[in-house]
Amino acid sequence: MYEDIADQARKATEELLEAAKLNRGDLFVVGCSSSEIAGHRIGTDSSVEIGETVFQAIYSVLKARGIYLAAQCCEHLNRAIILEEEAARKYGLEPVNVVPQPKAGGSFATAAYRGMEHPVAVEEISARAGMDIGGTLIGMHLARVAVPVRLSIDKIGDAPILCARTRPKFIGGERAHYNPDLM
Repeated sequence: MYEDIADQARKATEELLEAAKLNRGDLFVVGCSSSEIAGHRIGTDSSVEIGETVFQAIYSVLKARGIYLAAQCCEHLNRAIILEEEAARKYGLEPVNVVPQPKAGGSFATAAYRGMEHPVAVEEISARAGMDIGGTLIGMHLARVAVPVRLSIDKIGDAPILCARTRPKFIGGERAHYNPDLM
């Protein structure tokens, strides 16, 4: 089961990166319900093993490309974000003092806090792309304008996934011309 979950998480991450066209140093937000992956209602059956499996799969893909993982905590921590201290400094984000736990932050964010080199928590970010695994509501952490991305897979375990990339706002009205590389 864990191998299948890891494969699904890796594949979804790779496909979303392809669609989003992120650059080194960009932020990629992930909200993850280990309960939903295991086939339970969000917030009811947190699994440290599933959180760790999904974290390792996604983190390895992102790290190899120089993209920062931003792991969203659950609502018990106001959907705070766990990321590398280096990313927080780069983006001028003020760290807050909280350490996620499986039932107060979530298993995925807990795995991120334990697995990152120098993790910190921050209250908000503007990520360039993101993956919502199991209905965790990542929208508050995406840059404007978010564009839905459909992948070849639509679940990790039993959890539905919704993905998005972002693009710059269109301005200028009907006579404006736009750069197709930014769409």
